[in-house]
Amino acid sequence: MTVLKSDRLMSRKQPTQARSQATVEAVLEATIQLLLHGGSSALTTNRIAKKAGVSIGTLYQYFPGKEALLYALVGRHLDKASDAVERACQAHRAMPLAACSDAFVNSYIDAKTGNPEASRALYHASTELDMKDLGSGMIARLHRAVRAMLFAAQGGKFADLDDVVLTWVAAVTGGTRQIFEEDDTIARLPVFRTQLLQMSRAYLEASTVTAVLENCVAIIEAEDLSD
Repeated sequence: MTVLKSDRLMSRKQPTQARSQATVEAVLEATIQLLLHGGSSALTTNRIAKKAGVSIGTLYQYFPGKEALLYALVGRHLDKASDAVERACQAHRAMPLAACSDAFVNSYIDAKTGNPEASRALYHASTELDMKDLGSGMIARLHRAVRAMLFAAQGGKFADLDDVVLTWVAAVTGGTRQIFEEDDTIARLPVFRTQLLQMSRAYLEASTVTAVLENCVAIIEAEDLSD
């Protein structure tokens, strides 16, 4: 499978005036609608331009091809998800650990499920594009937001906070992505959310310094009894 490199996916220019911003928004929305109703096979620049009500020349002023359109859409989607998580983490600083746990899980899933069909369509249409930079940028933002929240959490002192953040963010984002790869995403989301909330609370609680020390004491006591 050929993977298109990101230097071929960049927009040609950024809209600065209200009219050009509206044009780009119409083009992006047209791309989403074509994906939803026809899949990636229906996605051509001519069809996008026609649905958006612009000329093909106007479309090419901003995007060199449909790949660049998909890149822009995925980037916008990830930015919105990151923004939502950052706001939630900021709002829950210095709150109890359970509330912090729920805040990250719910804000991330909510951001991904605002339009689940569009999210799935974007994922499947962009599998052959090199978007590692977009994904890495989002994960870095999530790490920073989650770390700051957990650092200030009530009852949330960790022996190695960075390891906890790395593992937890990977579990939440990776698990959510797997759900979106399935055909019955919408039906499975409620159960997945409930299970992920429970798992996250348990993991964070078990990773605190107090829990680790109690576990060590229990192991030592068990060894003493066995002697």
